[in-house]
Amino acid sequence: MAEPTQRVNVVPFPLRPRVFILTDITNEPDDAQSFCRYLTYSNQFQTEGVVACTSIWLKDKVAPENLFQILDGYEPVVDNLNAHAHPQFPYPSADYMRSIIKRGPPVYGMEAVGDDIPLSEGGNLLLQSMTAPSDEPLWVLVWGGTNVLAQVLNKIRHRPDAAALRSKLRVYTISDQDDSGAWIRHQWPDIFYICSVHGWNQYGMSAWVGISGAVDQGGPDPSKVAKEWLKEHIQVGPLGAQYPDLEYIMEGDTPTFLYLIQNGLSVPERPSYGSWGGRYVPLNVSDKGIPKGHYADTVDTVTGLDGQIYRSNKATIWRWRNAFQEDFAARMQWTLTNDFTKANHHPVVAVNGDIGITPFNMDADAGSTITIDASETYDPDGDKISFKWFQYIEPSAEQTYHPPEVSKLQIKTINESGSKVEVTIPGPELSCILFREKKQIERGLLLHLILEVTDSGSPPLTSYRRILIQPVNNNLK
Repeated sequence: MAEPTQRVNVVPFPLRPRVFILTDITNEPDDAQSFCRYLTYSNQFQTEGVVACTSIWLKDKVAPENLFQILDGYEPVVDNLNAHAHPQFPYPSADYMRSIIKRGPPVYGMEAVGDDIPLSEGGNLLLQSMTAPSDEPLWVLVWGGTNVLAQVLNKIRHRPDAAALRSKLRVYTISDQDDSGAWIRHQWPDIFYICSVHGWNQYGMSAWVGISGAVDQGGPDPSKVAKEWLKEHIQVGPLGAQYPDLEYIMEGDTPTFLYLIQNGLSVPERPSYGSWGGRYVPLNVSDKGIPKGHYADTVDTVTGLDGQIYRSNKATIWRWRNAFQEDFAARMQWTLTNDFTKANHHPVVAVNGDIGITPFNMDADAGSTITIDASETYDPDGDKISFKWFQYIEPSAEQTYHPPEVSKLQIKTINESGSKVEVTIPGPELSCILFREKKQIERGLLLHLILEVTDSGSPPLTSYRRILIQPVNNNLK
């Protein structure tokens, strides 16, 4: 049977990132909320494990039964979700997801780690994923404590391939929620590890609270994380019935996988590029400027809802809040119907005729003006689409990690729809220079131009394309 034309017109993904989740579910409602959302994006990932673990808030028990309960709400909607997905990227079955739910050790932190302590059920599954014959990174998303990861790293520490196994790890943890996270980073500073660093339990200082916390008041839109909005748009249908009411903030763990969402914005191997899951810079670099290991909070400068300028680590996430909340609301509508025409779907972005979601790279002479054309962009539902182009300044700052080193693009819309722009690259004295030394170089900092395309459907959906412009100094070629 031929696939409906509309489904084929939905953009496919380049790959499915391998994902392994550790969750202290039942410590408060937000883990259950995050798991509900994760399931609506699960066709984007190769989920290899979901392990119920402990944390400072859930020290002596684990609760996999809550994960199974949520899957009871997911099972009746899988077919509906698949009706809105690209046919090459179907959602996993509820039975598959049940098969990878395991228990971590029901003890706090480092009590689970030792040469004479056997691996937990969840630890064995993680070890299996880490040693699988795959060249793809394994993303360990930590919503609670990290002792499952710590016990596996301790288990393999004397293996001759231990360093190679660690090199495939990509960890994104929601702060430190037990005493094993700091131990991991101290023992193995080579591990790619995204984590906000602050005083113990001072979560208000972290980037991830930008998803829904009452931060930078006047900046983010609070309405789309309010209980009334969630009740109307998220707590609908069988899966929505599993989405619990708020207790503290909504979905504090969700930035771990928002970071990986394949929407044309995310570049997971480059935390400093920024995405729905926030933006992070290396805590340490080599003497040659090469990032090493741990990535921690940084700041974005963003115009808020009130028109004022905000500069904070939380802004690296809340700047995208309207888009990622509307996106979730649309997916919850997918769970309610198998009729493609009864729901909204994402615009498909084309830049200079190239359709896709990976960054679009181009060289440009310093001081020149180039034309970038997105007029072949389309919406699978036939909705009207709007175009917004802007320079994302902060990701370019890779010399001193401060925005003043970044030269500014001039962006001019040249057609009525806004799909085509002229972009002027600053001259070599600004765009191809070592900032501190004031020395011209042949190739300057990559300049990040973001194309944001939003449709007129309900709820409105946004897709992106990151255009990476490499300024070239012809005087030094």
